[in-house]
This record gives sequence, C-alpha cells and structure tokens, in this order.
Amino acid sequence: MADLSIDRLDVSVYSIPLPEPEADGTLTWDRVTVVLAEPVAGGVRGLGFTYGAAACAAYIRDKLADVVVGRDPMDVPGTWAAMVRAIRNDGRPGLVSSSIAAVDAGLWDLKAKLLEIPLCRLLGAVRTEVPVYGSGGFCSLTE
Repeated sequence: MADLSIDRLDVSVYSIPLPEPEADGTLTWDRVTVVLAEPVAGGVRGLGFTYGAAACAAYIRDKLADVVVGRDPMDVPGTWAAMVRAIRNDGRPGLVSSSIAAVDAGLWDLKAKLLEIPLCRLLGAVRTEVPVYGSGGFCSLTE
C-alpha cells in the first residue's frame, strides 16, 4: 500500500421523498437531501455522507476533490487538514463544514476497508454494544 493514492472522489446527490411530512416544531419538510462522497483508491470505495443542500456536492467537486485526489488514503488527518486549509477564504460553518464532513467520513471508511478492519476498530471502539433509541425531535413520526 506504500504507493497507493486516492484515484478519484465520486459525489452524488439523492433527494429522498418522505412517506409523510416531518416536522420539529419550527419547520416542516417532505424530503431529505443526502450528499454522498465516495473516495476511491486501489479499486476500493469509501462511503461518507451528509444531510445538506445539493450545493454541498458542487462544493466537494469544485473545491475539495482536487485537494483529496492523489493523496495517501492512510493519511486521513493530513487530508482533513489540507481540506481545511483549502477552504480558508470560503468560511468554515454550514455548507462548507458539511461538505468536509462527508468527505472525511468517506476517507475513514476507505482506510478501514483498505486495512480490512471494521471502521469501529480503526477509530477505537469504547464499548462492545450500545442501546438504540429513537431521537431527533421529529414530532410527526410515530413510534
């Protein structure tokens, strides 16, 4: 893996209609937009995503892809730092941070797959299991 580099960064957008509108007391919506960031190295594909505007996909393609492609897929922190440097004049909150987060998650997933270990092991699991519960404040959803 010494000469392995990120070959490309695929990006796609999905607008997913909801079975019924969701609401949180301040806003109601009828679809969710998911932006996928899929870095590829050595024929292996990582998967990262963000819930955000479709503009995140354009930002990833236009601003972040050139930073990511060609880098070492094992150096996720270094690639994250390079992305943060590249966006300095664009502002960090909101759409830009969502875009970086999608790519960063995809890079960690890619690294775990290249190492052939579960992502939780790569990141360092603290527990062997966790309780699952419904959360998020979407008042319109049934149990």
